[in-house]
Amino acid sequence: MYPDSQQPTSPQPALFQFDESHHSVELFPEVWSALEDFTKPDVALRATALERLINLDAPRNSPVVAYFLVTKIADQNLELRARIIETLGDVLISDKNGSNAPAEVRTSLHLYLSGCRTRQIYAMLQVSAEYPTLDEHIVQLLNSCPFAGNHLLDILKDHKTPIGVRKQAVIMIGKVGYLYTIPALERLIGRLETRRNGQKAMYFASQGHSTDSNLLLYIKEAITRLRAP
Repeated sequence: MYPDSQQPTSPQPALFQFDESHHSVELFPEVWSALEDFTKPDVALRATALERLINLDAPRNSPVVAYFLVTKIADQNLELRARIIETLGDVLISDKNGSNAPAEVRTSLHLYLSGCRTRQIYAMLQVSAEYPTLDEHIVQLLNSCPFAGNHLLDILKDHKTPIGVRKQAVIMIGKVGYLYTIPALERLIGRLETRRNGQKAMYFASQGHSTDSNLLLYIKEAITRLRAP
């Protein structure tokens, strides 16, 4: 036991990382109410709760809120998932005044994103396929995932995956800049070209031929982008 005067103290993590112009205590009830609503099964209620958090600027200023939202990037509702990704992508870039989110907020996001695997990345690609305007937001998230390149390759090579998702996988490889994927992409080009050439004389394989041709175009564009100075 330590005497009262010698008891060690540890700093308590702040719920919000606001500057002096913010009065975070006044926001606590509304933030917690919105977070509670976000856990409900009703999608409309959850969407409203997210907008309340955004209006309070809570995702950008609270490590807890940011971490809570990033765990939902594979949400079952695609529209809500897209809004979450848009919100978090904005957190990871400078605001209109050129200011970054507090370091604690960015760290909380990087902590979760660094552990993302195929499930979360696949969910982001589904959003990218449906909402291409969010590509740059997804790039921001993928930049924090050190294993994303490998998972994107796995998704790209999976013939059971919808062509739109596979296309977005290779687009993201090029946009994020996973240079180490170039040899794997070149091998994939060889396999697809061999398959395509073998199908040219098979009229009933025209659909597969078209799919391979589309992917080949995007893979070659990604390699060109990766090799650009």
